[in-house]
Amino acid sequence: MNDRPAVLGGTPVFEQKVNIVRPVLPQLPEMASDMEAILQSGMVTKGRYLRAFEDAVREHLGVRHAVAVSSCTSGLMLTYRGLGLTGDVVVPSFTFMATVAALVWSGLRPVYADVVPETTNLDPAAAEAAITPNTSAIVAVHNFGNPAAADELAAIARKHGLKLIFDAAHGFGARYQGRPIGEQGDANIFSLSPTKLLIAGEGGIVATNDDELAERIRLGREYGNDGHYDTVFAGLNARMSEFNALLGLKSLGMLEAAAASRNETAARFEEWLGRLPGVSFQKVRPGDRCSYKDFSIVIDPEKFGMNRDELALALAAEGVDTRKYYYPAVHHQSAYAAYYQGQPLPATDLLETHSLSLPIWSHMPVEVTEGICRALERIHLNARAVREQLGAGQRA
Repeated sequence: MNDRPAVLGGTPVFEQKVNIVRPVLPQLPEMASDMEAILQSGMVTKGRYLRAFEDAVREHLGVRHAVAVSSCTSGLMLTYRGLGLTGDVVVPSFTFMATVAALVWSGLRPVYADVVPETTNLDPAAAEAAITPNTSAIVAVHNFGNPAAADELAAIARKHGLKLIFDAAHGFGARYQGRPIGEQGDANIFSLSPTKLLIAGEGGIVATNDDELAERIRLGREYGNDGHYDTVFAGLNARMSEFNALLGLKSLGMLEAAAASRNETAARFEEWLGRLPGVSFQKVRPGDRCSYKDFSIVIDPEKFGMNRDELALALAAEGVDTRKYYYPAVHHQSAYAAYYQGQPLPATDLLETHSLSLPIWSHMPVEVTEGICRALERIHLNARAVREQLGAGQRA
């Protein structure tokens, strides 16, 4: 194979673009009779498939309640409301914007705390240092499906009398100390969008062992209306359709194989790319399993020979799609920068400018994984020339 990078005139590793994600879905014949049953019943929402899906997820996670909602974001909003949060909420800035958007929509003030650079998850010590007299909760994130430090955060929450919520958007397929993510803290809120391991098209799950909270979520997804048109509190239309529930139910049967496959792919990436200087990976703690919703690398420009942004351009020329998760970090985004009080967030600042997510999906062919690795390797070996070429292109 020609080891000349595509940006220098070499043949791209991939003729067709390798997308960052490729949803793996049930086949139509597996769903056709159930879809027909939904249509014939006339119950396209709040029917038996929703109940079956919630029951199956509840059993899978080992929790008392799994409440299906229209999205992870609506689940977060309803959870914040259902727990009666007020004032300040400690939250990482290195996360998808929805974590903080739901707080702001709920009239809460995000107080940003730093993450552990190796795990990319909320740093318990930083979270405790960010607590104010007005703090009512800590919101942690299982970033890229890597379980957060649940026990340490729970101890801090108990010590200060706070609620503990996990944004588990990436969490299906992950395990914390051998058990599925879901039972930790007051609630875990999952996403079921097409980029995740468990797919319902769109949708979310609120998992909790809190009976009162579960009932508030069920009421909240119906506008806060108990059926008598006397609204108890201002809720949302956050129902999941029968079709989404059916897709989620079928996808659940594929989850364990998907998680195992992604972990195998991640191991291949680490084995090959670990030989390259200046490339590091998200650390998963012993006893935990990452879902690898994303596979993120961190680039040291001095050792690798170029920065993250230059690498992304060079990989694009090879036909490799990438994402700069999360750039900009939430505290630098226009809608949420006003909540930033200038506290040091060194790990967040490093990760937002140095991390790059590579393509990964369930059952990714080995040759695709190896092709991505070859692309990174030849870009690194020709780093100086690649940087000069990219610089010349920007000046032209």
